[in-house]
Amino acid sequence: MSFEENGSDIPISQFRVIPGAPIKLADQDTAWAGTPAMAALSELKLKKSAKKFLKARVAELADAQERLYADDRHSLLLIFQARDAAGKDSTIKHVMSGVNPQGCQVHSFKAPSKEELDHNYLWRCWKDLPERGRIGIFNRSYYEEVLVVRVHPEILAGQKLPPEHVDDEIWAERFEDINAFERHMARNGTVILKFFLHVSKEEQKQRFLDRLNEPEKNWKFSSSDLKVRESWEMYDEAYQAMLQATSTEHAPWYVIPADHKPVMRALVGHIIVKTLNDLDLEFPTLSPEEIARLDEARAVLMNE
Repeated sequence: MSFEENGSDIPISQFRVIPGAPIKLADQDTAWAGTPAMAALSELKLKKSAKKFLKARVAELADAQERLYADDRHSLLLIFQARDAAGKDSTIKHVMSGVNPQGCQVHSFKAPSKEELDHNYLWRCWKDLPERGRIGIFNRSYYEEVLVVRVHPEILAGQKLPPEHVDDEIWAERFEDINAFERHMARNGTVILKFFLHVSKEEQKQRFLDRLNEPEKNWKFSSSDLKVRESWEMYDEAYQAMLQATSTEHAPWYVIPADHKPVMRALVGHIIVKTLNDLDLEFPTLSPEEIARLDEARAVLMNE
């Protein structure tokens, strides 16, 4: 059974983090390649099958985007978090390859600027939220504030926070702030999907070696990548705490196996399309008066 033949039947709930439930990343299969029948395919056949499945989802997403814009009640926010080399950039590129760029914005959040540090940590993301009818993509996000900042708490020293608020409760308080922020967005029509692309340490090592061994990929490698890799277990703990505390009914986290890139992209595309289709987006219905005006306009043009 190929991926394109029964990929749509895969229960996406198996990748969704249950709100409040404990999660251990070591127990999550990073090399998931579909049902047992799909996993039995050769590497080449699995890749071709997943690509074909994604191609169909890309076409569906283009249609759903048009309805999202015309319906004008919702916006869609996609958040991608992952370790280095997990495939965030390529996933965004492939899954969103068919959408109208006029209705889609991608934002990458690096180290905050001086101006951003003079605001609360959510401010720089708040001002880049998608308006109604549009898709916004965050390549990394405010979640860095409970990930890299948690693993490297010395970063807090540069955030100009009142000393009495920098204590052992700060991470639980940030989870609370983020949940309230996302609840506010959801109540105002923003549909939020959050993807953690889960790559294994072994696969990350191979991808780093590819970047070092292939000259055209050298630019992708940074020596800081190895420094971050040294803190793998600490990041595991930070990711687990984040996933458990901030996966909610209105803003769910999906842990997507990332060792097989084509399968990863197919799953992300499938989840996005299914979520948009479940909204029952509609093109506007014209009133009898509006239809009459269209008839008049048609008559004017036909009689020119």
